Amino acid sequence: MSSLISIPTLPLIVIALICGILSFISTRLVMPWLIGKLEQAEIIGKDIHKSSRPIVAEMGGIGIIFGFIIGIFAGIILFPVLTFQLVVVLLVVLLVGIIGMVDDLIVLSSKEKLFLLFLAGIPLWWVAPPNVGLLYMIMIPIAVSITSNLTNMLAGLNGIESGLGVISMTSLTISCIILGKYDVAIISMTMLGTLLAFLYYNKYPAKVFPGDTGTLIIGATIAAIAFIGRVKLIAFIVLLPNIIDAALKFYSAGVMERQQHNPTQLNEDGKLVRPEQGFKSLIRLVLRKPVDEKTAVMMIWGIGIIFGILGIIVALLMPGVTHDQTFAQFIHLKDYFYYLG
Repeated sequence: MSSLISIPTLPLIVIALICGILSFISTRLVMPWLIGKLEQAEIIGKDIHKSSRPIVAEMGGIGIIFGFIIGIFAGIILFPVLTFQLVVVLLVVLLVGIIGMVDDLIVLSSKEKLFLLFLAGIPLWWVAPPNVGLLYMIMIPIAVSITSNLTNMLAGLNGIESGLGVISMTSLTISCIILGKYDVAIISMTMLGTLLAFLYYNKYPAKVFPGDTGTLIIGATIAAIAFIGRVKLIAFIVLLPNIIDAALKFYSAGVMERQQHNPTQLNEDGKLVRPEQGFKSLIRLVLRKPVDEKTAVMMIWGIGIIFGILGIIVALLMPGVTHDQTFAQFIHLKDYFYYLG
């Protein structure tokens, strides 16, 4: 049966823009209702980095998922050729989101979460390059598990997670456009749109927290973009603030459960200060002197912007570098890794 509605073929970059706009509008409209429902259901928490300790709705990442679904379905309708690829990405994000919801409600152990996130990344096998080796295939769900945890670890201040997500998705979107990967830009721009809308409610003073529901799916989306778009180096660069944060924590405290971590403290002036004892982190690295929460977040965003710009610069340099003989040899070694195993 032929379709009753004939949709004209649009350039992929225009489709990506439409998906981003629709995801933004969807999230922007649903968030006030969702915040009210979360508060009614008492899915709430205290904002411990304010003297008044206000009550804030949690699990706001549900709104991010909602907007992402709308944007991805728009991409499927407007460019059906990409249906399978977009459905696989949507499936991974939904699975990771469900894991985040479970973690928000009952608190999973680190090992449980890593394993479940590994399983959630397996659907990306169906959009992997043809004839790749076993080692490459195993690395895909491992990357999903690791990147999801990385974006989940650098958290706790108003707007820090969603803001860094906006920066990462902006850098990846621009990089994909520079490299002509417009199909992948549909994914990054859709997530960018929904994160921008969510940030409006999550920025200081926050009306809602993303919870693990929101923070985990940011990392999962970055991993999906990295493998589908073959922009793994750029994804690594934009994730460097999260990687540095995780390295500092593991170096100073090892792998600990979140309940064992002491939160950043407030002084009498309501400014953030580092506790005398406890693990190191990127947030505590910038807290060399007491600063207010908004300033601390802006400092972390600044670090993210630096690496985001660096990722774009790498994308600009890539076409010229690929013709270099030394780099060509590196590409050959990288291709050998693809088919190993």
